This record gives sequence, structure tokens and C-alpha cells, in this order.
Amino acid sequence: MRALRAHAPEQLPSDESMIRQWKRWESGQTPNDFYKPLIAALFGTVTQALFPEPGRRDGNQEILAASGMETFEIVSRLSRSDVDVATLDALRITTDRLASEYPFMPSAQLLIEGRQWLRRVVELHSKNLTLSQHREVLALSGWLALLVGCVEYDSGDRHAAEVTRQAALSLATEADHPEVAGWAHEMRAWFSLTTGDYRGVIAASQAGAEVAAGHGVAVQLAGQEAKAWARLGDRRQVEVALDKGRRLLEGMPHPENLDNHFVVDPAKFDFYSMDCYRLVGEDKLARTLAEEVLRTGTDFDGTERAPMRNAEARVTLGVTAAREGDLDQALIMGERALQGDRQSVPSLIMTSRELAAEMRRRYAAEPAAQDYLAQLRDLGNAKPGFLPQ
Repeated sequence: MRALRAHAPEQLPSDESMIRQWKRWESGQTPNDFYKPLIAALFGTVTQALFPEPGRRDGNQEILAASGMETFEIVSRLSRSDVDVATLDALRITTDRLASEYPFMPSAQLLIEGRQWLRRVVELHSKNLTLSQHREVLALSGWLALLVGCVEYDSGDRHAAEVTRQAALSLATEADHPEVAGWAHEMRAWFSLTTGDYRGVIAASQAGAEVAAGHGVAVQLAGQEAKAWARLGDRRQVEVALDKGRRLLEGMPHPENLDNHFVVDPAKFDFYSMDCYRLVGEDKLARTLAEEVLRTGTDFDGTERAPMRNAEARVTLGVTAAREGDLDQALIMGERALQGDRQSVPSLIMTSRELAAEMRRRYAAEPAAQDYLAQLRDLGNAKPGFLPQ
């Protein structure tokens, strides 16, 4: 009850009354809107993660049917000397669809499609466009460049990813589009995080938050900043950054399309927090958040909606198991994390490096641990720019 009171903006009832209330919640009664954010903050998450709205529809299926145009028709319209409203609508939907395929589509295929559509949209700059259409085309080009840059980085092509990121930032500046600019800064924070430049993460996160205040990307920037502080060992700044992201996310509407890579949802915030609490040694909380990431990232039939997040959640479970002396469970989780078809190699190596450190520290003489370390070295050798230390 003491912890719950610490998050309350006003005086709560007596302990006896609060204990009865808590027991009612445990029995299945849903808390009211006053208590929901307090309970979420108590567990280090946000309201929608613990108390999601019922009946939330799958935006991805709607997007696929919304345009009313096949790809051939869209491309045909792009060849005209001018561009109509329907064509721009179709391009917006196509861009959203591609961003929604990010967690699932093989990276090589998504890279091909993303680059093709980026070229098509960029070519629209030579058409007869109104001022508003020109800004819209610049913004769409920026979103597609962000997507392409993310996939390039996932694939280990750091140089190409940075060039594409800078192009996205330039497009955002020309279009005066703070959200695209914010994501370009977020990509720089991510690049810096996975290469060990933690001060660079903080600088990029703060620069992005300044230009994209009020947009969802500001939540992710706070998460990246928290991850950097965790790796620098500053627990107080970790909590400051997480609390900033939590407050921002609480004030935002629930997104319609959770599959879009450039949408920040409550489950994503649990993912950031999980990473931070694993690093600062809060194993119980990190494990709870990792289990929640896996639950929300997996459909009832076992299909993984967020395979890259799930992989890092399994690394977290591996780290906490290793710290508790359970080598077998640590190896199961660590090996499963490396088996996914859709991987963000830099991020996966970064987090797996922490499990590797636990293995070396506690189980260096165990053959099974040595086999896991060899697997991780093979992954690093395949992408030498991200070879774990």
C-alpha cells in the first residue's frame, strides 16, 4: 500500500480499505480509471499494457483492404503528369502497410520492396504538385527512408543505414515534419546504443525529443535514453527517463495499428523497461516484464506478432535464469533467441552479449555454455561490425 500511495496524486483511503479493494481487483474486478494508472506505475508499466481496451481491431487487415487499388494501378497513376488525391491516399496506405510488415517480412524482401516504393515516391517530385502535395510526398519519402534504413541496419549494413537515416532527416527538415525528424534522431540513438556509444544515445534522444515533443516517438526516445543510462550504471537517471516516457504515453490515445513499426504502444514500453531492469539487476521485475512482452507478442495460435522483441525477452529470461543458477533454462532461452527468422542482428547481439557475460562468469567450464558462446561468436562473425566483446 505504501508503494501505491507514492504514485497517487491525492490521499488514498485507509490501509484496511485499500487491502479490501486490492483483493477485489485480484478476484477479477476491474479497477476504475483513477486506480488503473496508479497500479500500472506500481508495476513499472503504463495503463493500456495492464488494462487493454477490449475489442481493439487489427489495423493491418483494414489497411490491406482500404486503398481499393492494386499495386499495378497505383504505379500506373504515378506515371501521369499530375497526382490526384486518390493516388496519394493509396501511397499513404502502402507506406503504412510496409511499415506494418517490418516485424514479419524477411528483411531481404522488405528491403527490396521498401527501396522500390521509395524510388517511385521520390520520382513524384518531378510531377506537377501543389504545395501541400509536395510536402506530403516529402513526408512519405521520409517514412519510407526511415523504414529502409531500419532494415539496412537490421541486416548489418551500418554505412548504408546511416546514409539513409540522414536522407530521412533531410526530407523531414524540408517538409517541416517533426515526427519523421524525431524518428531519424531515434535511429541515431539506436545505432549509438548497439555500438556502445551511450553518451551519443543520450544526445540523440534529447535532440529528437526537442523536435518531436508530443509525438509517439518521444516515448521511444525516452526509452532509448533510459537504456543508455542503465548501461552507464546510473539507476536514478534510468527511473527519470522511464518515468518521462511513461507520463508521455499515458497522455496519448491508443494507436489504431499496433503493427506499424513507427507506432509506440504500451507493450513496447514494457520492452524498454525490461531491458533497463535487467541491466540494473532488478531480476524479478525484468522477468515479469519479459513474460509480458512474450504474452503480448504472441497470438493464441503461437504465431509471433513481435519476433524481434520476443527474442530479446528470451535473452532477458536467460540472463535472470543464469543469475539464479539455472543453466539449463538460461541455455534454452538463449538458444531460442538466436533461432528466429526475423532478427535485428545488432540489437540481438547487444543483449546476447549480456547473457554471454553471465555464462563466462558463472559457467565457463560447462561444455553446454561453451557451445552457446560459440553460436554467438558465429553470429558476430557474420556481422563483424557488431562482434560481441
